[in-house]
Amino acid sequence: MSTFMIRMGASLHYYLTVQMAFKAAMVMTLTSVSRSYEVKIRAGVSKGFTLLEILLVLAIIGMASILLVPNVGNLEARSFSAQVRQANSLLNYARRTAVVQGQPASIEFNAKPKNDDQKFFSRTSVGSWESNGAQIIFIDSTEREIEVQDRIEITFFPEGGSTGGTLTFVLDERRDSIQIDPFTGRVFTNQEEND
Repeated sequence: MSTFMIRMGASLHYYLTVQMAFKAAMVMTLTSVSRSYEVKIRAGVSKGFTLLEILLVLAIIGMASILLVPNVGNLEARSFSAQVRQANSLLNYARRTAVVQGQPASIEFNAKPKNDDQKFFSRTSVGSWESNGAQIIFIDSTEREIEVQDRIEITFFPEGGSTGGTLTFVLDERRDSIQIDPFTGRVFTNQEEND
């Protein structure tokens, strides 16, 4: 056998192996392509949402709105309660300060928010409270009712007493009162509802 024939046989063998591998690759590729093609065809048929999917999304949105909407409505009421708690805390702070320091201490209640240049602090003032839309009504120890237009000052004395009275805060239908005992200086909070 000549070298040419050996080379020809080797080339033919190589050619047949490559051709067979190429055909095998084509068959495998066609199978892969045909599967992805089927997936694309199925995906192309589905062009929208099913009724079940839409109902599920609407149910989730409805449940979320049930949880969120009541909290938005209570925002004003929570703000009002926070104002009353702040006023109560300031009064208790002034009472403690007067007893500890042995000097009168007062808290100023402003019916309307003031700028820094408009604020007036007395010599005994240890803090101030500004209304955020709430109306302030003051009932002094002689049961005289005064609607506060500008400001009012409650003073606590070192012996434990105070100027006393009742501060009533009114916002829409909410009404909270803080009573200050003129003899002991103790501060009590009452919550009321207007009907």
